[in-house]
Amino acid sequence: MARQELARFLRDRRAALRPEALGLPTSGPRRTPGLRREEVAGLAHMSVDYYVRLEQARGPRPSHTILDALAGALRLTSAERSHLFRLAGTSAPPPATGAVRHVRAHVARMLQRLPETGAIATDASYGVIAWNPLAQALLGGGLGHGTTNLARRRFLGEGRMYESSSTEEFGHIVVARLRRAADRYPHDPQLAALLTELHAGSEEFRLLWETRPVHAPGHRTKTVEHPTAGSLRLNCDVLLVPEDDQEVVMITADPGTPSARTLRRLATAL
Repeated sequence: MARQELARFLRDRRAALRPEALGLPTSGPRRTPGLRREEVAGLAHMSVDYYVRLEQARGPRPSHTILDALAGALRLTSAERSHLFRLAGTSAPPPATGAVRHVRAHVARMLQRLPETGAIATDASYGVIAWNPLAQALLGGGLGHGTTNLARRRFLGEGRMYESSSTEEFGHIVVARLRRAADRYPHDPQLAALLTELHAGSEEFRLLWETRPVHAPGHRTKTVEHPTAGSLRLNCDVLLVPEDDQEVVMITADPGTPSARTLRRLATAL
């Protein structure tokens, strides 16, 4: 446990907060900027004495519960929260309650700025949370916030999936990602319900689940048989949104190829 560094980190983050932003009273003089120690202790539901000892590098190693409460009280980002746990001598924070199922505004805007690239964002359970028009044209339409899940499409036949050379590979990718999600979010009721549904409805899913596949997001190439655009050779590259455990898949074609010209025509027609 790095007591001095932990104490300095707590002091710095406390000083960076403004009481009015947290709905705290601002009357009365404040000798230093930011929150008072007793205000942080109150927000974290811990004793003032315990918090003071942490800031003075005199406290014992805080538990996961204490660290989680401090992260909330100090409004830490995901990266700052992980740093707090490391300073306290814990290699990783405990699992979050559930997957993040909303897309950040800047990620959604990025998808719309890619006119000749299909782009789709999914959460940790393969729910579709954002997409652009070209992705909708390539994936068969029917996308909708909170209603489309690519794991259900792949294993339960929900929604349209065009014939693709990567269908089998994608099944392994889906199961690997859902296994990671199950480890990270053991108390997520929506994820638990999805896994129950997939196990009950797909023998292929059950068999793949038992093989415990492992897959790292990256580049892959596939051929899609589109009903109106014909055969398309496409590149799929994954960009990570690590703070929310989300993925953005960028769908492109090699420059100068017939598939690239087809994507351009599809994009122009949208």
